[in-house]
Amino acid sequence: MNRKLLYAALIAFPMMSATAAPAVEKPLTEGKPYVEQRQRIMSDLQGGEIYSEISAENRGRVVEALGRIDRLLGNGEHTHIPDKDKIAVFNDQDLVNTLLTQAREDSRLICRRERPVGSNRPQNICITVAARRQAREDGTDVLRHLKPSQEPISN
Repeated sequence: MNRKLLYAALIAFPMMSATAAPAVEKPLTEGKPYVEQRQRIMSDLQGGEIYSEISAENRGRVVEALGRIDRLLGNGEHTHIPDKDKIAVFNDQDLVNTLLTQAREDSRLICRRERPVGSNRPQNICITVAARRQAREDGTDVLRHLKPSQEPISN
């Protein structure tokens, strides 16, 4: 009986691990119509859910890069543009993908079941990855800037 259970677990384990990590789709990819991708990105930026943790500076950089791509591509075809412009489009595409992928990761909600101080009733606490990082950094800064007392207290 135990051997059958062990064999079943060994067979099922690789299948579970293969499906555990889905591939992350880049916001701008080749092979898909650029105009549709741009519209989706702009609506996601305005919606405030997927990219809620993007800074105003990075949001501006994404919009500027998309504008440069618009000017270089014109009607959306990249086959007729010069090589130097293709390189510029590729660099802007990489910039957009990098900034938006990081913002999407930072905007992910992580929920934990915690007991607040003074209570035995656990509660679900949900905050974004960026908010958790900021709270951790703020706590580290507070501890770092605590001044030790000048003289030890003696009896």
